[in-house]
Amino acid sequence: MTTTSIDPHRPARPAGVTVAAACPDDFAEVLGHDALEFVAELQRRFGPIRDSLLAERQSVQARLDSGGRLEFRDDTAAVRDADWTVGPIPHDLRDRTVEITGPVDRKMIINALNSGANVFMADFEDSSSPTFANMVEGQINLRDAVRREIEFVHPTTGKQYRLGPNPATLMVRPRGWHLVDKHVLVDGKPVSASLLDFGLFLFHNAAEQLARGTGPYFYLPKLESHREARLWNEVFLFAQQALGLAPGTIKATVLIETITAAFEMDEILHELRQHSVGLNCGRWDYIFSFIKRFRSNPEFVLPDRATVGMDRHFLRSYSQLLIRTCHRRGAQAMGGMAAQIPIKDDAARNEAAMAKVRADKQREARDGHDGTWVAHPGLVEIARAEFDAVRPAAERLQVLREDVAVTADDLLSVPEGSITEAGLRQNLEVGVRYLEAWLRGNGCVPIHDLMEDAATAEISRTQVWQWLRHGARLDDGRTLDAALFRRVLYQEMDRIRAELGDDRFTAGRFELARELFERLIESPELAEFLTITAYPHI
Repeated sequence: MTTTSIDPHRPARPAGVTVAAACPDDFAEVLGHDALEFVAELQRRFGPIRDSLLAERQSVQARLDSGGRLEFRDDTAAVRDADWTVGPIPHDLRDRTVEITGPVDRKMIINALNSGANVFMADFEDSSSPTFANMVEGQINLRDAVRREIEFVHPTTGKQYRLGPNPATLMVRPRGWHLVDKHVLVDGKPVSASLLDFGLFLFHNAAEQLARGTGPYFYLPKLESHREARLWNEVFLFAQQALGLAPGTIKATVLIETITAAFEMDEILHELRQHSVGLNCGRWDYIFSFIKRFRSNPEFVLPDRATVGMDRHFLRSYSQLLIRTCHRRGAQAMGGMAAQIPIKDDAARNEAAMAKVRADKQREARDGHDGTWVAHPGLVEIARAEFDAVRPAAERLQVLREDVAVTADDLLSVPEGSITEAGLRQNLEVGVRYLEAWLRGNGCVPIHDLMEDAATAEISRTQVWQWLRHGARLDDGRTLDAALFRRVLYQEMDRIRAELGDDRFTAGRFELARELFERLIESPELAEFLTITAYPHI
């Protein structure tokens, strides 16, 4: 399969492939016959394995619901004990001091590539709402960015956006294994969103990237086990062979953002060792996963979201274990995202927010991380300064952290703290406002000076479900029951309406967002992902 010599007499779609959405002419450029044939082959080969691995997640959940406990695996102890390293790190990924992340809209891509960050992670996942237009236009935008042809003119201001001379290295995050794309059907079934995003990007851009001295680099989200990493490795091996790429051309960083994956870091690196360059602390999804997997255990009820920071023992243990694991294997240990963003209209509040960012990045740098994430160009130099003040990029892999000895008890240590009405209100407001924006096609939303995405909204959603399920007591002595939940939810809806005004509120999708969020909270079973529940509505 190649991107050249397309026969104009062939049908637009390969046999068995249906695109169940309108396709403007520019969409056809990335949804051509050969590209969709490649995606279909990925789906047919690897879709059934994906399905079995998703079923395994539910088996793990059932065991935990029955009182089971997570431990480091006995059957993979030999992998943890053996001496091995990952493959070589490409030259343009050796310094990843600051990585900026964001959705795949055209203006965002240009600004992120021009931000001064070392790497831009273009995100099809948590910061993008998966409308068909967003996903396909994202592929078009990245194709143009790879070729340095991307431009954007703001429709109202007329401001022009173009790439500068030294753009950041591009990495791409496809959607997670749990998601499908309902708009592309292979043999009558929706395609894996992971395989669609990965397949389209690789098919259209790998050769061009290699010709320009870089390569196809990916972030892999929400893996739950080393077997899920093995599936990605098999996908990589097949895709490289099919497209005539040398083995090991694809490089990937895995986000450790599930509690189960934290017990299999060595094993995940080992499965991907030919293709792996590192692991990343996906802290917000990690907290969400911690709540979700221990949903049935009242001993795992977490306090207010705002009090669960990276200084808490279970999170600090996980991040330090990641550093030790990665550096022992010659892989990079990437830090996570501070949620704060610059505040333009209040100098005092802005300085307080930036102080939190500096403290977060200083902690990561001193612990031994190789780099970190930011969500806004205004944070790039703040983060860089904290890392460069500790040690140069070339020396970071040498910080082996042999002093770290993390046990299962450390990873499962539940933080103490209060559950407050203010914390409840924050969760309800964030959950509804984020979901409303997501339903309108916006997956990355600033709310009260914090950048919220699907991961942070999931914390808000699962915390309230957990509190309600276990009859949590607020710090004022009240028990959170269904009546209190509904009363506060509807008060928050009234407050949002008053803040935004009737016109904006009515023009939005707030009532649907409230209905979905209320249903998710009051359901006797915790839904795995709010985005799966909401997906039929976009």
